[in-house]
Amino acid sequence: MTKVFLTATDRCDRCGLQAYVLVNVPVPGSGDHELLFCAHDFREHERQLRSSGARVLLDQRRQLEKQASHS
Repeated sequence: MTKVFLTATDRCDRCGLQAYVLVNVPVPGSGDHELLFCAHDFREHERQLRSSGARVLLDQRRQLEKQASHS
């Protein structure tokens, strides 16, 4: 089930930090899977994800920019 927005309770599937990006990843023989990524892990793996056919369903990294500008 695809979410409309991510909250502080949504965690990166790679490291456990707060997730800001929701990705749909096709897995041959297993269908599509949704993965959550923090901004750092998504940035680190974005090229590989996109080249494998993954689609970004939700990208809330701009929240980090807004938080930084209010600090």
